[in-house]
Amino acid sequence: MAIKNHLSKMEPGTLLLEATNLGKTYETRQGMLTVLNGASLELRAGETFAIVGKSGAGKSTLLHILGGLDLPQRGRVRILGEDVYGATAAQRSRMRAVRIGFVFQSYHLLPEMDVLENVLIASMAPGRAWAGRQTARQRALTLLDAVGLADRADHTPTELSGGEQQRVALARALMNDPPLILADEPTGNLDVATGQQVLDYLFSVARDLGHALLLVTHDERVAATCTRMARLQDGRLVGPAIA
Repeated sequence: MAIKNHLSKMEPGTLLLEATNLGKTYETRQGMLTVLNGASLELRAGETFAIVGKSGAGKSTLLHILGGLDLPQRGRVRILGEDVYGATAAQRSRMRAVRIGFVFQSYHLLPEMDVLENVLIASMAPGRAWAGRQTARQRALTLLDAVGLADRADHTPTELSGGEQQRVALARALMNDPPLILADEPTGNLDVATGQQVLDYLFSVARDLGHALLLVTHDERVAATCTRMARLQDGRLVGPAIA
């Protein structure tokens, strides 16, 4: 699938994401649990980067911190040079709306809305000003066409298969043309064939638009399809992709 660029294209090699020395500890019944202990990475436009690790290693926590959803206890995250956690909560919300697209394992579609409305809802986020509702609607329809769901725009999520719901979630993530796509186990609830189709869509975004894809997965076969891979181990990212 080729998704045509309707808003912007990043210059190849542009440093989009820089995380340095991230630390995160949780208090549990058994005591303090450290899930991140000096995790660092860089991600540039056009790259696809997989993070692997055993269950409970902290992969989702790391992704949420990189996306401005969860506060680290130490370290710094920069997106296009801006300090995510040096910003106010309102500034961080605007940054997420404009610069980050999230794709989750569980889709998070609203069952009371149809497919088109689920994609359009991203355009209502703070920080993303659209030149009229019709412009936003056309963008949403174009994305649904790109992911092969133009004919399902008026269906509700419950009328779709798991793979179709994940493609709606992908269209929603792309609605505001974010340069950075963060995907948390996006194929975890799908069969192998459908999961590969969703991955093909994700990779085409990075390739065709010059955006960056950071993919968290427990499946090393999925990770091997990315251009770079690192393992989250003992709170740090290790591997040939990490300096």
